[in-house]
Amino acid sequence: MEGQYTWRHPTCELQGNQCTSTLVKHIKAPVDLVWSLVRSFDQPQRYKPFVSRCIVQGDLKIGSLRSLREVNVKSGLPATMSTERLELLDDEKHILGIKIIGGDHRLKCFINVQILVVLFLIVQNYSSIIMVHPELIDGRPGTLVMESFVVDVPDGNTKDDTCYFVKALINCNLKSLAEVSERMALQGRTGPTNRV
Repeated sequence: MEGQYTWRHPTCELQGNQCTSTLVKHIKAPVDLVWSLVRSFDQPQRYKPFVSRCIVQGDLKIGSLRSLREVNVKSGLPATMSTERLELLDDEKHILGIKIIGGDHRLKCFINVQILVVLFLIVQNYSSIIMVHPELIDGRPGTLVMESFVVDVPDGNTKDDTCYFVKALINCNLKSLAEVSERMALQGRTGPTNRV
């Protein structure tokens, strides 16, 4: 199923100091319900477990580059806030794009075979595109979610280490998105949730 959408997935040319990847998640919930959670630029905490609150500045008009959000990260993580810009919001094609433009990201990267070694990364030039597509899962309406990212590799770190860590964070968010969406679907909420 992913193959038929990969060609439509936005890509960009990487600079020598950047890494990228695309992650995929199959969710047993209708696309309208999943999209309503993903598109909520002003409420990422609805499914992102590391977000404690979000304050939006500017308007949330589709296609507006003036929409900013300040995301507060839960305590205990190596960051306290992130300033993010809404780059793309397409309700017809179900595409959301964001770019981190500020914050105090000192993210931890865990590398080693059996022992976790902590390296600090400062995230710069991070952008992400999320696309959702309808699919059938076990004969029922489901959703295919694809998220791709591009990020600078911090000095002193490798592309593999940086990519591994960012993928781990995105996988955590996608797992939470699936859990929230599937729980809502089981409760009979199959359509869009509150929209901005």
